[in-house]
Amino acid sequence: MRMPSLRLIAPLALLLLWGCKEEKPAPVTPPPPTAPATPPPPPATKIGLVTDVGGRGDQSFNDSALRGLELWSAGKKYEASGYKEASPDEVKQSLSPDLASRDPAITPMKVEPQVLQSKAQEDYEPNLQLLVDKGAKLTVGVGFMMENAVEAIAKKNPTANFLLIDSPMMDEKSTPYTLPNVRTVTFREEQGSFLVGALAGLVTKANKIGFVGGMEIPLIKKFEAGFRAGVMATNPKAKVLSNYTGSFDNVATGKQVGQDLVTKGADVVYHAAGADGLGVIQAVKEAKTAGKNVYVIGVDSDQYHVAPEVVLTSMLKRVDLAIYDTSRDVVGGAFKSGDTTMGLKEGGVGYAEVRLDIPNKADVLQKVEALRQKVVAGEIKVPTTMDELKTFKP
Repeated sequence: MRMPSLRLIAPLALLLLWGCKEEKPAPVTPPPPTAPATPPPPPATKIGLVTDVGGRGDQSFNDSALRGLELWSAGKKYEASGYKEASPDEVKQSLSPDLASRDPAITPMKVEPQVLQSKAQEDYEPNLQLLVDKGAKLTVGVGFMMENAVEAIAKKNPTANFLLIDSPMMDEKSTPYTLPNVRTVTFREEQGSFLVGALAGLVTKANKIGFVGGMEIPLIKKFEAGFRAGVMATNPKAKVLSNYTGSFDNVATGKQVGQDLVTKGADVVYHAAGADGLGVIQAVKEAKTAGKNVYVIGVDSDQYHVAPEVVLTSMLKRVDLAIYDTSRDVVGGAFKSGDTTMGLKEGGVGYAEVRLDIPNKADVLQKVEALRQKVVAGEIKVPTTMDELKTFKP
């Protein structure tokens, strides 16, 4: 068989090789880089609060505590249907002039308030434990009567943080001591009471002034001793009549005691009686309506709105500020245990704006302010007990 000529084979092989040449794939455009996923916002910090038996709506001690947690810390207002967001104006309107200009400013945080109301003292421990179980980063016990309950639950839950208002931790010998997870805040109520007592002494025309306490215990006696000292400082001729209701949650009894003092001739009445004080205010309001020239002084919160025609001022006890500051520390990871006491110097007590048009108002307020400055400077030591009052010299 005749073989094909090499001259024919060579071009054919080249043609075949060219036809089998490997083709390069078309360049692939990489997809655009995806943006990193936005991490979910951190959850709100749960802060729990247990009221004392006075509960929500006393417009005094408990409501001050709730204001510090709900309105100031969380920016929320409580309504029957639950929490609603509070507007910046609502937060601002709740601040007294000194707090409105405070540095650092009171600004709501990402806080989830959890509130349990106690109907009886037996509720304190289970309520505190329930809030811990629900994940509260801070649990607040409002009131000196919760001292034993806070102590017990804090020892059972050493990794949980607690705030106790109105009492230090006390051992079996009634000696103050500390726990590593408990902050306590007490107040120099006698100093704020001293100022409103001085005001009452300057305002009274009858030279008879009333004091209504709740339970007759050392804490409330501080209010009375300071108040009496303030009256002595501006009007040593005035007589102070005092009475106690025996409770903090009986409006009717407060009204009866208030009526009794007005009947006895008191034209200025100061109460330190929790919700019972609402009854005292009502009694003075009715006396005003009947034609008597009388005033009442509220306590803990600014109670002017309760009866604008008769509320001369209120002794402010900054439970709200103590709770806000502790909440801010917890949110910022700066919680520290230990004891804190807040008086005039620390902004823990004071008195609300005097809105009523009283005689010689500017001069009266100037005299009260002068006394405030002397207390802050340590020139006046306000008595805390009735025994100390006996040796007090205005």
